[in-house]
Amino acid sequence: MRRLIDRFATDETGATAIEYGLIIAFLSLGLIVSLTSLRDAFGTVVNNVVTGLRQS
Repeated sequence: MRRLIDRFATDETGATAIEYGLIIAFLSLGLIVSLTSLRDAFGTVVNNVVTGLRQS
């Protein structure tokens, strides 16, 4: 039984998948936050172009 517990404690086969999952989660969160701010800026640019076209 002790041997089984030791083998389980030193087994790292799932650690890589968890690490990759965390990396993807953090990158996704950063992408969502940055795209949200870019969306607002892009909306402002489009509104300025539309306003400029209406005035000419």
